[in-house]
Amino acid sequence: MTSILGISAFYHDSAAALVIDGKIIAAAQEERFTRKKHDSSYPFHAIEFVLSFSKLKLHQIDHVVFYEKPFLKFERLLETYVAFAPKGFKSFCMSIPLWLKEKLFQKKLIFNELKRHDENFNDINKIYFSEHHLSHAASAFYPSPFKEAIILTADGVGEWGTTTVAIGKENKLNILKEIHFPHSLGLLYSAFTYYTGFKVNSGEYKLMGLAPYGEPKYKKLITDNLIDIKEDGSFKLDQSYFEYSTGLKMISGRFSKLFGSKPRNPKKEKLTQFHMDIASSIQEVTEDVMLRITNSLADEYKIDNLCLAGGVALNCVANGKISRNGKFKNIWIQPAAGDAGGSLGAALGLWYIELEKKRAINDKDGMSGSYLGPEYSNSEIEKKLKEMGANFEILEEEQLIEKTTLELCNGKAIGWFQGRMEFGPRALGCRSILADARSTTMQKNLNLKVKYRESFRPFAPSVIREDLSDWFEMDCDSPYMLFVSNVVINKRKSMTEDEKTLFGINKLNIKRSDIPAVTHVDYSARIQTVHKETNPKYYKLLSEFKKKTGCPVIVNTSFNVRGEPIVNTPEEAFNCFMGTELDILAIGNCFLNKESQDKSLKKDYKIKYELD
Repeated sequence: MTSILGISAFYHDSAAALVIDGKIIAAAQEERFTRKKHDSSYPFHAIEFVLSFSKLKLHQIDHVVFYEKPFLKFERLLETYVAFAPKGFKSFCMSIPLWLKEKLFQKKLIFNELKRHDENFNDINKIYFSEHHLSHAASAFYPSPFKEAIILTADGVGEWGTTTVAIGKENKLNILKEIHFPHSLGLLYSAFTYYTGFKVNSGEYKLMGLAPYGEPKYKKLITDNLIDIKEDGSFKLDQSYFEYSTGLKMISGRFSKLFGSKPRNPKKEKLTQFHMDIASSIQEVTEDVMLRITNSLADEYKIDNLCLAGGVALNCVANGKISRNGKFKNIWIQPAAGDAGGSLGAALGLWYIELEKKRAINDKDGMSGSYLGPEYSNSEIEKKLKEMGANFEILEEEQLIEKTTLELCNGKAIGWFQGRMEFGPRALGCRSILADARSTTMQKNLNLKVKYRESFRPFAPSVIREDLSDWFEMDCDSPYMLFVSNVVINKRKSMTEDEKTLFGINKLNIKRSDIPAVTHVDYSARIQTVHKETNPKYYKLLSEFKKKTGCPVIVNTSFNVRGEPIVNTPEEAFNCFMGTELDILAIGNCFLNKESQDKSLKKDYKIKYELD
């Protein structure tokens, strides 16, 4: 038995993953334990979890692998500062002492941290380093159901690479092409995230959600000035519009001047049609680049399968367009496509590439539905709820499914806490808030009364896999909520002439389909297909809902409020339930009704977490 611990840390979304003999045993992000969103610190708690789950002590682990190479990253930092000097001297002076003190000598730093888990861990030679984009590529290819695939990784930046192309075959993986820093599609998208007033490295999905409210009026301005896109999708950015290479900001004054407005201050300025049009424009540019790259790769390599990883792979609108484009027969995307997934890729890369082990391929994929985090027994849940003063009833599974379904039909918002926590940014039916997708008021109510977030934000549908094509214009698995597709025409509602004239956020309250709570303003939805094999309890719930209503689709959003990581423990689930206008909590076999709870246990969640 060979065990490998993978670690990602020190940039954003720190995580740990454990692989034993090539099988993914456990994985989790540090944020879920520390309750600090996108936590970048050493993932102490995540490592503790994967060790305890596997019942191994750290000294029993055969190899530990970090997801990137600090010396290469330092080289990029130095060369960038030299290339742009004397610009960026302030930023250089701030970052170099930290690098010389800590980051450059990461092997020793990681060794010292690891000893905190187990004083018997004393072999520094067990620690290895992968390359950032190799870790991403490995995380996408090795769990995929493909013997051979093209792997495209696109993100902000690793050591040098920002976009890489690799070919995977059996247990081999070779990176063949790279676009290097400072030319980065991820950083371009993040620059617009910053410009529209959202947080970099967390608000990109808001920009994507905002795009359908606008028109791509500024697309030509972007492609004429900011980015030069070649026929094969390779690109260069004009650095005079950006400051991320040398400064402490994403964009320069020239960027703001080009678009005729300063960056939005989210504390003082509301979103306007201008910001919606900006979002629409950069979203279209991103889609164009990704389509050109994938078209070119399909033509060049004549391989039917595509794997995607890196932060840009979480742009599910672009993914949907790549899928519909039809250049690849099959596409598989790592559910933890961002830096968290690097921990998993680093471990898998060591197993297959360094140790040259034979690869076992799972027909679906090797991620077990991405249900790789902690779980709690019914006795643990009951004990915690009693300690907290909760009022609940204990039900058999069939009764729990029946009662939850009835409450969904009654228009209730339900906290659903079952099984193992998901790995990656999406709740996939284990740490979820559920609601009736047929409701005309649910989208707005969930945003404002439960999630405490912007009203424009769309919600995703969970749909029984077998019923997918009856409701959406796609017929391929999407278990990880990473593809966007449109609602089928016969489920849509036609807009009146007056409704067609509406602009921006005024489009929000129009009933667009038979499932308005999950239908975005452009008739699209970010789809999760639910499979009996990976989540039987959730599948049963949807099946029961379909039996009662004829509709196999429900709203699924993550169990948290804005700015809060997804709930991990029964205690966090109960606190979120009591701190929001959730009506019901179904946690393990325990069923809680808000009306039956002690009012003094109510929490104020509106101000508990910083805006994300």
